[in-house]
Amino acid sequence: MDLTEGVGESSSPPRSFGNFNNYDIRTDVFNRLVEIGYEEAISNSDFRDNLDAHFNRLPASYALDVNVERVEDVLLHQKLLEAAKDPEKRPVYHIRFLENLCTREDNNDDQQDINSLSGQGPFGDGDGEKVVPSYKRSRDHPVDFEACPKLEDLNLDVRKNSKCVYDRYLTQNFSKRQEIVQLPIHEVIFSTTDRPKLLSQLSALLSDIELNIREAHVFSTTDGYSLDVFVVDGWPVEDTDGLYKAMEEAVSRSKGSLSGSLSSYSAIDDASATQSKSRDWEIDRRLLKIGERIASGSCGDLYHGVYLGQDVAVKFLRSEHLNDAMEDEFTQEVAILREVQHKNVVRFIGACTRSPHLCIVTEYMPGGSLYDYLHKNRNVLTLTQLLKFAIDVCKGMDYLHQNHIIHRDLKTANLLMDTDNVADFGVARFLNKGGVMTAETGTYRWMAPEVINHQPYDQKADIFSFAIVLWELVTAKVPYDTMTPLQAALGVRQGLRPDLPENAHPKLVDLMQRCWVATPDKRPSFSEITAQLETLFEEVKETAEAVNGN
Repeated sequence: MDLTEGVGESSSPPRSFGNFNNYDIRTDVFNRLVEIGYEEAISNSDFRDNLDAHFNRLPASYALDVNVERVEDVLLHQKLLEAAKDPEKRPVYHIRFLENLCTREDNNDDQQDINSLSGQGPFGDGDGEKVVPSYKRSRDHPVDFEACPKLEDLNLDVRKNSKCVYDRYLTQNFSKRQEIVQLPIHEVIFSTTDRPKLLSQLSALLSDIELNIREAHVFSTTDGYSLDVFVVDGWPVEDTDGLYKAMEEAVSRSKGSLSGSLSSYSAIDDASATQSKSRDWEIDRRLLKIGERIASGSCGDLYHGVYLGQDVAVKFLRSEHLNDAMEDEFTQEVAILREVQHKNVVRFIGACTRSPHLCIVTEYMPGGSLYDYLHKNRNVLTLTQLLKFAIDVCKGMDYLHQNHIIHRDLKTANLLMDTDNVADFGVARFLNKGGVMTAETGTYRWMAPEVINHQPYDQKADIFSFAIVLWELVTAKVPYDTMTPLQAALGVRQGLRPDLPENAHPKLVDLMQRCWVATPDKRPSFSEITAQLETLFEEVKETAEAVNGN
């Protein structure tokens, strides 16, 4: 029996959830600041709370990038994010020299690593051993240059004042003269208000002053700001004064487009208008590195990729399936993803819209799909975990519904996880002006009866699907696992629902029953569901604290 139907195109490879403990890194950072004698950490009683608040604003991937030996970076990031709150200062940026890299140039302009030499001469030991230390990039992504001297993991560390050696020499393997030159590497940090096309804008800004991006670390805060760290080359000297001046001029030429505002996007009003705007979110496929395939669907495949040093998910539409309807779906999804901005909806990075190579690039959710977490990894959720996941889903769905967007394929395979949150997205569309849809879209095991029956439906179809997701979270089972998808659909049409779970919290059982009633108008909204789940979450926490206190 095929139960893999639930694995959708949006899923990412599974990874164990919750292995990283934010509290530990915060404690390490705090203790290190005290150890080095940072006065505020020692004397200010609010300092630790402010440090925790800083980490809470940012995703777990930020904490993974922090080098405890360079905790001053965390203070710098706090300062930049705080300054970005002032519209007159945005975008805020900070530039520093990191390191010189050694490269070899010859009279044929044929660049090679020093390590490609035989080892003879000033950079070898005479026996062919290569002694110039390698640059090691964080997250195990290889890069194509060498450091002199060695750079550690280039996460958010400060590199200062190391020098490369100039030399000219002839080797036994080369008949022409070689020159060892230094390539200054700088770090540029931006902070401004967050929005879907920001990465493309910042990349264009750096390109405007002839900087090459070596890697990028991109973080979004929970309150709508960005912290974007770029490692670049292209500026010919170590001194940053000239680079600051060039950056100031480039930002000025942007005419304020990088300053942004925190006003919310209205997807339904802006989607048509933005079609005619400059496509600064259009991705150059030459800059997109495609890795392993992580999921397949009926019309496309999802790949793990890298874009400007950032891990991304890339969804390709298969060219053999392209038709007018598919291209319309693609255009709609791009239009929606460009406009939505919520921590529980996957972040849009860009798209390739030139047929036949259509693809959408979004943030990469390393925790995989909730479907895999439950069914392939056989994890059983605690009540606290279950409620947190459900609340994340409801918040993302409520945001979509508030912006007149219907998901149409809400299921655990389309619920993706990082180490902090669950985000969702699927085959979403703007609601028609009449507020209803008619085409059958979705997956049978999670599909509302009005959709199965090809009747007009609206956002309440997503509520039905959420009820099945909630049941799945409670039971850790695939819905209707003894039936084929078609048998399940026929049963739902006739009133079939999953068996009520035993030993589940009665409020959750009541909620799923109200969400999967046959009459759509009787189902609650996601804002109502969110409020009920948050109340229950607090009750569960208080009960647990009382038990632990005793």
